[in-house]
Amino acid sequence: MKNKGLLFVVSAPAGCGKDTILEQVLSRCENVGYSVSATTRAPRPGEVDGVHYHFRTREQFEQMIADSAVLEYTEYCGNYYGTPRKAVEDMLAEGKDVILKIEVEGAMNIRKLFPECCLVFILPPSMQELERRLRKRGTEDEETILRRTAQARTEIDIAVNYDYFVVNDELEVAVDDLIAVIRAEKFRKGRCLDMLKEIKGE
Repeated sequence: MKNKGLLFVVSAPAGCGKDTILEQVLSRCENVGYSVSATTRAPRPGEVDGVHYHFRTREQFEQMIADSAVLEYTEYCGNYYGTPRKAVEDMLAEGKDVILKIEVEGAMNIRKLFPECCLVFILPPSMQELERRLRKRGTEDEETILRRTAQARTEIDIAVNYDYFVVNDELEVAVDDLIAVIRAEKFRKGRCLDMLKEIKGE
């Protein structure tokens, strides 16, 4: 008996550690694939095209939009972010669970396309800790940090529309919590009715 592939959407304000959490989750979950987002923002030190993001020019991204090659997209802090369509559809068709790391506006759009998806929002322990983490990264100037902090408050207001909250206070605990969500969602009653029929021989 094989459960169908399930789509998970993970969102978090900048500085909440979602990339680190997802990296560890994916290393521990065999049947979970990750859809690499596309963006027009510049790569940060150490980021690799095709691994962390598909880095595209604004013109390239707008062509992807015109070609319907993205499931969803949004403009965030002056840059486009979007989900390439083909990779997601291919993995789901293979029966793999898929994690999308996208912003809140994109998450709402994905829910319209995939009503059965599961939305998970990663929270900071506090706004003060979030701002401290942003400064510690050392990748943005003061104006950008203040803009990201203000954006985080807006995103947290929208988080009420998500299915689960995971607080990233201690990394290992946050990773375990997200894996627990993924496992639990696979066995939600509404997703397993076919299993009952198969057991009964119907």
